[in-house]
Amino acid sequence: MSSRLHGITFAFCFLIFISSLQGRHIIGGAITYECLGNDEYKFILTMYRDCNCTECAEFDEFASIGIYRCGQGVECQGLFQRQTFSQINVPLRVQRDIGDPDYPCLIPPDVCVEEAIYEFTVTLPQSTESYHVSYQRCCRNAAITNIVAPLESGATYTVEITPDAQFLCNSSPVFNNFPPTIICADAPLEFDHSATDPDGDQLVYEFCSPLLGGGNITSGATINTCAGAQPIPACPPPYNEVSFARPNYSALNPMGGRPTITIDPNTGIITGTPNLLGKYVVGVCVEEYRGDTLLSRVFRDFQFNVASCDPVVVAQIQSDEIRNGQEYVVNACGIVDVPMVNESFQRQFVDFIRWEFDINGQTASSTEWSPTFTFPGLGQYLGQLILNPDTDCGDTADVVVNVLPAINADFEFVYDTCIAGPVEFTDLSETGADRLANWEWSFGDGGTSQQSNPSHLYQRPGNLPVSLRVTDSNQCIDEITKDLSYFPVPALIVIAPNTFDGCVPESIFFDNLSTPIDSTYDITWEFGDGGTSNAISPIHLYENEGTYTVDVSIVSPIGCETAETFPGLINMRPAPTAGFSFTPDEPSNILPTVNFFDDSQNASGWQWQIGDLATSTNRNPTYTFRDTGTYEIVQVVTHPSGCTDTLVQILDVKPEVRYYLPNAFTPNGDSVNDTFKGVGLMVGATNFRMGIWNRWGELIFETEDPDESWNGKKFNNGKDSPNGVYVVVVNYNTPRGERIELKGFATLIR
Repeated sequence: MSSRLHGITFAFCFLIFISSLQGRHIIGGAITYECLGNDEYKFILTMYRDCNCTECAEFDEFASIGIYRCGQGVECQGLFQRQTFSQINVPLRVQRDIGDPDYPCLIPPDVCVEEAIYEFTVTLPQSTESYHVSYQRCCRNAAITNIVAPLESGATYTVEITPDAQFLCNSSPVFNNFPPTIICADAPLEFDHSATDPDGDQLVYEFCSPLLGGGNITSGATINTCAGAQPIPACPPPYNEVSFARPNYSALNPMGGRPTITIDPNTGIITGTPNLLGKYVVGVCVEEYRGDTLLSRVFRDFQFNVASCDPVVVAQIQSDEIRNGQEYVVNACGIVDVPMVNESFQRQFVDFIRWEFDINGQTASSTEWSPTFTFPGLGQYLGQLILNPDTDCGDTADVVVNVLPAINADFEFVYDTCIAGPVEFTDLSETGADRLANWEWSFGDGGTSQQSNPSHLYQRPGNLPVSLRVTDSNQCIDEITKDLSYFPVPALIVIAPNTFDGCVPESIFFDNLSTPIDSTYDITWEFGDGGTSNAISPIHLYENEGTYTVDVSIVSPIGCETAETFPGLINMRPAPTAGFSFTPDEPSNILPTVNFFDDSQNASGWQWQIGDLATSTNRNPTYTFRDTGTYEIVQVVTHPSGCTDTLVQILDVKPEVRYYLPNAFTPNGDSVNDTFKGVGLMVGATNFRMGIWNRWGELIFETEDPDESWNGKKFNNGKDSPNGVYVVVVNYNTPRGERIELKGFATLIR
């Protein structure tokens, strides 16, 4: 490949997208300041927008600047948006296009960037606290690759004037260069991101995190708050950082890839070879020191647009090695007729092509796109692929053809076909070079080796493709694959458990750990109780007590057999059966004492757990519940063999309400049965209501108090009601929410 193409320095693309009231528009910015003396400072806010995007707003006609006076970092916490030292609405002074970079012999994507400049002067009296001068706007481009939720992430551009900077009438550094509008992927990058300091202070550069600002609210009363897209004024520090899409991206590695781009802390020069296409938000900070004192920290964030840039012409061939980016090495092992595979691009711009090789002092040439050259024998031959010679956009690739001796891969293997054991592999490869230098074995089961004659123990059977790839001292390579039919039976049958002592009934999982076996093998299990299985690793239920011997036999697909007996492997002890009942059947707050009766079988010991309230070892315990509710009753019974069984039942102690209506009363003043009301137990009842109607359907008494009674007068304070029968309706909710309605009659007798 030509030195012209690879000598081009590719710089950063500054394409940052921020939201307008409707969508994205701002694509980056920075704030710098100059001390004019007498506590006066001139500030320049520079902003950038993409002028090719859709639904994107123009620059703000006025930039709302917020100036806050407070300490550093967390010392500024607690300030509100309106607690500014000063608020300034700065008009847009300059708006202009940023010209496209010149990429000779490249075809970059179409881009369009505009720059806006806001300039203002303000008096900042010298203070023992810092001044923070800020502008905020939302949001960024939705297509950004390296941060989380870019369409909801705004930007903050801010600068701090420290007490030391105020005392020294310091001016901040100013970035020298605007990043070009495109980065070409997979091309060497060198961009000078340095700044100039008018006071000659020492500058230190680093990648840093861009800052968030504003929110994605684009309409309504909150648009100018800190949660809105256009805070007026900008909100106070400290400011949050954008959230990078980890683990691939971070503030120090904003573009991902390997190797990462880097910035020289002393010169500000950014270098690397970006190889991932996308749009990347990047922040660069420059710290200004005078002696050991940090005077300022100015930052600029911007969006790198890494895209495919099509070279007009690139000479490239298919090769085994590329040296220095433009010398292609073709190794021809065992052949003298060597095809040249031309992979040059952009082919539509290739007007002339010529191949040339020096063969024993004579020039062999061709104008074919991919010719074949015949070389006289072993040796090294030099040539070139020349495209569009003597033009600005031509290219040349140097070619080295090494005609080398042949190499032939081969191997053999031996193993016991019936009893599982290692397979011994022997390399039979040959080469005309000095020696074989490397062996790469792939055994077909995921196992590998780099030994010349390896041994491999297979853990699973099958028809396995075994491959050997050999490389000789000339780096010539050959590869061969052979099928290995491996179906032996295990040398040893291994199962788990290897012993078991338990209580009936029990389901036991028998794990067949023998190798090599799979579903193509015939496997027979006999569990000693009459049960059998043909599964590789079965589950079997033992229901009766006793000691059982387990037999396992295995037959491979090619007829190899093995078997094993495991005497007395399983010992099953007798177990009890838990069971209990209780009275009353429906315990309640009225009947809170519960008697538990053991109904278990073959038990010699009992353990009761009554909710989290009490325990008992009595066979038939009794317990009085102090409160209503549901309780988990657990019975654990023990057999003389030591085996146990457990039964859990849920006991519901219900809250009962009992309410009764009398059928008559005599309001005659003799203090006997003078009023009418219900009687009973109403603890926990809610939403009580009693109504009484006369025979004409007129409501004459109503109450929500179950303890209030009717005295025979209309609503208890009118004239006496006449003798007769009155309709009574009572409604209430039980403690568990059930709605109850009672209807009755009240006979009034005077």
